[in-house]
Amino acid sequence: MTEDHSRDRATAGGVTLALIAFAGFPLGDAVIKSMAGDWPAPAVAALRFSIGALALAVILFAKEGRRGFQVNRPWLHVARGFALFVGTISFFSAIYIMPLADAVAISFVNPILTALFSGWFLKEKMPPRTWVATIVAFGGVLIMLRPNVAAFGWVAILPLISAFAMSTMLILNRMVSTQRSIFAAQFYIAFWAALFLMIAAVIGHWIVPVMTVPGLPHWDVVLRCLLVALTATSCHFLLFMATMRTTAAAIAPIVYIQLLIATAISVFVFGDPIDTTAMLGGLLIIFSGLLLWRSSRRANTVLEA
Repeated sequence: MTEDHSRDRATAGGVTLALIAFAGFPLGDAVIKSMAGDWPAPAVAALRFSIGALALAVILFAKEGRRGFQVNRPWLHVARGFALFVGTISFFSAIYIMPLADAVAISFVNPILTALFSGWFLKEKMPPRTWVATIVAFGGVLIMLRPNVAAFGWVAILPLISAFAMSTMLILNRMVSTQRSIFAAQFYIAFWAALFLMIAAVIGHWIVPVMTVPGLPHWDVVLRCLLVALTATSCHFLLFMATMRTTAAAIAPIVYIQLLIATAISVFVFGDPIDTTAMLGGLLIIFSGLLLWRSSRRANTVLEA
């Protein structure tokens, strides 16, 4: 009974950390969207992750010295960085072009993919209440997504690619969660993502006209990238800690909090319209989160009794 109680407390802690992390991501997305037209998306992403990797390297060295940079199964960390690179560059490009709320909504096939991937690769079982919450929330996303993904044309593919990549990253995070310290794991994912993004920025500069880097960034672009690096790195740090405390499938439905925050930013900051049908979808998403929270609370109450 004590062991079960400890496990449920760890799960509740993981859910709380994931909630804070996912709530913080849309704030950084809004800052990124504000840079559309100032600097191309790959260059912004490369600068953001370079700042994050440098800061994490300093922290890791201060806490663990050179020994902290030694990791097992390094190719797994390369894969994590590549997944984050794909997810970041596709999503940054999407929010440059599309309304923020629409890009976030399309990317919300992520929890379904994560639940499926965790079952296939990690052999994790998804509790019935989590399935119900995920399905209800996904229904809300589909309502908010209307009229249809096809209305956005090929651009709609970008958030879908990001969803696949971020689901893969969550699974890979779980696979390395017991290998090294959190700082080492976070440094390596930021380092490899930054390296891949710099390569993409250089290739895009010479091959894709819209990705041409006009020159050194203005100081306010650097400042905004620094702000995004701080918030996003903190959110990834919290998300990694969450995967150490509970399963990837349990964390997945919490991602929907991003849609509510992104919609508010989209309406009140960028002036994008929202109607009653979209609000209905948002209410379904809120309901699914409350359903998951109520089920978890009931289980903890029974254990405590």
